[in-house]
Amino acid sequence: MEMVEKTEGSITILTLSGEIDLNQSPKLRTALREKAKNKTPQLLLDFAAVAYVDSSGLATLIEYYQSAKAFSGKFAICSLVPRVRSSFDLVRLSEVFTIYPDQAVACQALTSGSA
Repeated sequence: MEMVEKTEGSITILTLSGEIDLNQSPKLRTALREKAKNKTPQLLLDFAAVAYVDSSGLATLIEYYQSAKAFSGKFAICSLVPRVRSSFDLVRLSEVFTIYPDQAVACQALTSGSA
């Protein structure tokens, strides 16, 4: 898994690529814990190039979601490929996380406060 970070206005965007599995989720967990520690106000994870997410990856996302709620941080996900989207849907995380079709729509929603 690779991670590229950029900032657009007040939104921190992490663009992920590869697979988020038992071997790679600790790397994501470390990055997300740092975001929670710094109380990142708006975080967007772009999954356009993520081919696979296992239960450890999903657990990492849930952990951050719960941490962000403690400081009223906004958290969104965008650009899920069908295979990854089905993993989210299977465990009903698409009902918990705010998921957008692409980065532009997600940034607009986060900026307008509708996320």
